[in-house]
Amino acid sequence: MLTVYDSADGALIKREDAAGVSLATIWLDLMNPTKEEDRFVEEALSITVPTREEMAEIEASSRLYLEGGAHYMTAVLMHQHDWLVDPPTPTPITFILAGHRLVTVRYAEPRAFQIFLNRAQKKDATCVSGAAVLVALLEAIIDREADRVERIQGEVDKLSQTVFGTKGGQRTRAGRFDVNIRTIGREGELTSRSRETLLSLDRLLTYLAQVMSQRGDDKALRARVKTAGRDVVSLADHIGYLSTKITFLLDATLGMINNEQNTIIKIFSVLAVALMPPTLVGTIYGMNFKHIPELEWVYGYPFALGLMVVSAVLPWLYFKRKGWL
Repeated sequence: MLTVYDSADGALIKREDAAGVSLATIWLDLMNPTKEEDRFVEEALSITVPTREEMAEIEASSRLYLEGGAHYMTAVLMHQHDWLVDPPTPTPITFILAGHRLVTVRYAEPRAFQIFLNRAQKKDATCVSGAAVLVALLEAIIDREADRVERIQGEVDKLSQTVFGTKGGQRTRAGRFDVNIRTIGREGELTSRSRETLLSLDRLLTYLAQVMSQRGDDKALRARVKTAGRDVVSLADHIGYLSTKITFLLDATLGMINNEQNTIIKIFSVLAVALMPPTLVGTIYGMNFKHIPELEWVYGYPFALGLMVVSAVLPWLYFKRKGWL
């Protein structure tokens, strides 16, 4: 789908007729474009619209380049309908800066685009050129990533309380270890993908700053690009810290599982040792010899039972005193 936006007093106006490009047109948005729409944009702006396969190239040189007077910048963004239900999916989005117009090519609907459009159509974002639209759109994307990092921070904090939670001096297990490990894995995957997005944005903003300086764009726009770059670096540093903390929580959880298993094995070992003396007593009096003095004794049976109990309790008390239980 091709959507064309014109600039009117700093606001974006969606054109009902997307079959033409006027002097006021500053943004052409290609969402899951058809071949006819790609051809129309190529002929109208004298550029080449990259294919989906070309957008997926991993090399930085394949994502940031100049061709035919137009600057091509591709970033990998996170696409997620619902943070609580849908897993995040990486999707490449290409920004083409051709003169005073911007072309975006995408195959997903990141929420940042809709947030930016709501602001731009209310004149909350000054959109007088394609470069201004690109900068404002990138700021909306960075704000969205900042919200994602904040959500990860909240989940990691709750997870930390679950793993190391205490109540009355005793560790409480708010969730089973397997649930904690799955939660850690989910947050670790989300952190990894967010880091990939931030690194992609950092490279794009560095390239864009150079491009805008060469083009002689407005100094205010260039200052906003530098500010956005610093924000991305700050978010990348914070996501690195969260990644380290998630790794620590995983190690701590695995250590607790190991301690829990050792405790269980220790209890079984202590029980086995504590039951050895009564087992020995019962074995002795279970022998089939004809002459056993205690067989004719009236209190022989209670004596044997008492001896079994005492021989089991004494090792238990000894282990307790040593702190082995």
